[in-house]
Amino acid sequence: MKILFIGDIVGKPGRRAVRELLPGIIEERRIDFVIANCENAAAGFGVTAEIIEELYGAHIDVLTSGNHIWDKKEVMEFVDDYETLLRPANYPEGAPGRGSVVIHAPGGIPVGVLNLAGRVFMHPLDCPFRTAEREIEKLRKRARVIIVDMHAEATSEKIAMGWYLDGKVTAVLGTHTHVQTADERILPGGAAYITDVGMTGPFDSVIGINKDSILRRFLLQIPNKFDVAKGDVRLQGVTVEAASDGRATVVERLDVSLEELGRSF
Repeated sequence: MKILFIGDIVGKPGRRAVRELLPGIIEERRIDFVIANCENAAAGFGVTAEIIEELYGAHIDVLTSGNHIWDKKEVMEFVDDYETLLRPANYPEGAPGRGSVVIHAPGGIPVGVLNLAGRVFMHPLDCPFRTAEREIEKLRKRARVIIVDMHAEATSEKIAMGWYLDGKVTAVLGTHTHVQTADERILPGGAAYITDVGMTGPFDSVIGINKDSILRRFLLQIPNKFDVAKGDVRLQGVTVEAASDGRATVVERLDVSLEELGRSF
């Protein structure tokens, strides 16, 4: 089967890229299952119930997230209502929401998705490695194909997770930094790996945010509003092909420009 993982969707431009480009990508590349990180989908920070419904309507099967999942306070009212809206599994016990799910793809193949958050330069959550071990033991009872969103800042922590889970999952895919890396590969045990799948949103920006706002913060060191930028909108991610035993056979980066209206498929 072929899985598409879409990099962090940023604001209206990112959602528009998904809405207009994803149907063509699914058809052209024969995608069976779509996962996307949605934690920046609401004006760059957090997500709303309306946006969740919009993204599901755009043919996304599972939504992952990260540290920004809580940025919109209303998320507490609906995060438990959506089985396929994930927050990192290594939040402490009792936190709302869920960190993993198993969903059947259209062909009937069960797909497990696990969301983790790193701790280096981030919030001091529970250990993502120990959490992954526990969660994957449960997921493997129901699915051979397992995709992990490793939402982390440090490259070393993401690579370490890739090696730790090699042979146990189909893919370990990094999110959070919004910069697509060129280190995609299949590890010896059959896990696809990339340090960061990239960003879906405006690239005439600083990781999706208006350049002037970011420069003002760096130059003056004072608070100011961060607005989502608008220009050079792209959809980035990776496609992963999985064999029947759950091992990845192919991993490829994806970078499609909205301005080219998908002519670069």
